[in-house]
Amino acid sequence: MIKIKKQSIFPLIFAVSFNTLVYVGSRLIAADWHHYNIESSLDRLIPFWAPSVLIYLGCYLFWGVNYILIAQQGKKEVCQFFSADFLSRIVCLAFFLLLPTTNVRPDIAPDGFLNQLMLYVYSIDAADNLFPSIHCLVSWFCYIGIRGKEEISVWYRGFSCLMALCICASTLLTKQHVIIDVAGGILLAEICF
Repeated sequence: MIKIKKQSIFPLIFAVSFNTLVYVGSRLIAADWHHYNIESSLDRLIPFWAPSVLIYLGCYLFWGVNYILIAQQGKKEVCQFFSADFLSRIVCLAFFLLLPTTNVRPDIAPDGFLNQLMLYVYSIDAADNLFPSIHCLVSWFCYIGIRGKEEISVWYRGFSCLMALCICASTLLTKQHVIIDVAGGILLAEICF
């Protein structure tokens, strides 16, 4: 069982709160602005695959576990990680306001549970705030925050890398993001870290 250290509570709460503020706040500010579709011809070749919605939504559990693991590290590591997390959201906010993006979502028949779940995601999450992908950014942070940490088992570090990559793929297969969004999220995480 993971126990949360007392000194870890503030960085965790702040990270979630600031992420929400950036995502929702930029959406409210730029709602009526022109949004650019940066979808490429390669993106149009990627099929919609309904089962990927389970990975797309399952990421929240992965994020929670890894952010708690990272918040349990030493003071220097915690400061470095959460400073990078904060900086990345400032950069995201700038992109969301200076280059608002969108994409074209597929028409999905309301057949079956997974299609219904995907339609629900579409109904609560507008096609905006796409570049860089926060889903990919946070997932990659979950990996790089424990990468090389010997106190974390090798299998879990490997699992975290694989899970981050699967989440990135799910953003494409659910048609929530395009390739440049994914690359932008991963690159931003690496630069800020």
